[in-house]
Amino acid sequence: MRARRSEVIYNPNLWAYRNIPTSPHVCVFVNHKDRVRVLAISGSLRRASSNGALISAVARLASGDVEVSVYRELASLPPFNPDLAEETAPEAVARFRAALQASDAVLISSPEYAHGVPGVLKNALDWVVASGELIDKPVALINTSARATHAWESLARTLLVMSARVLLDASITVPLGGRTPDAESIAADEAIAAALRGAIAVLAAEAREARVA
Repeated sequence: MRARRSEVIYNPNLWAYRNIPTSPHVCVFVNHKDRVRVLAISGSLRRASSNGALISAVARLASGDVEVSVYRELASLPPFNPDLAEETAPEAVARFRAALQASDAVLISSPEYAHGVPGVLKNALDWVVASGELIDKPVALINTSARATHAWESLARTLLVMSARVLLDASITVPLGGRTPDAESIAADEAIAAALRGAIAVLAAEAREARVA
C-alpha cells in the first residue's frame, strides 16, 4: 500500500528559480494545459558545480511552453529515516515531495563519486520511495562526463525500481571536458544548446503524452 501523499502546498517562489520572463515588456501567452513543468535537480552540492551550471542552463534554454524549476534544497534534506517517512516527514522532505508532485517531468544531472551516486542525491530519492511521487514520472538523466557511467547506470536502476520512466532519448551526455563553465556560457554554446533543447523537447513530449494516457 502506498503512503498518503503530503498535502503541503507547493510554492516554488520559496526556493526555486524558474524560466519565466520577468521584463514588463515581454508578453508570453501559453495555454496552461500545454505547459510542461520540469523539476531540475543537480546531484552536487558544490558551489562551482558543472552539474549545477548545466541545469541552470537548461532553465535558460527552455521555451515558453516548458517551465523549468531548479531544486535548491538538496542539502536541507535530513538523512533518510523510515520511521519519519510517512505522516511525520520533516518539512524539507514534504516540500521536496510537493515539488515532485507538482512537476510533469524531472531532469537530473549528477556527478559520480567513487563509481557511485552522491549520497545526498540517493538520500533524496530514498525519501520518495514509499510516497511514490516518481511513479510513472518521465525522467531525463543528463551527464557532464562521458567517463561517469557507473553513477548513471546506478541512478537509472534506482529510478526504474521506483517505477519512474527514464527516457533514454532525453538522457544525453554533455562533455564539459573537466571545465566548470557557468550557465550562461553553456547556453551560449550552439552545439550544447541544441543538444539540451532536444532533450527538453523529448522530455516535454513524453510528459504531454502521459497526460493523455
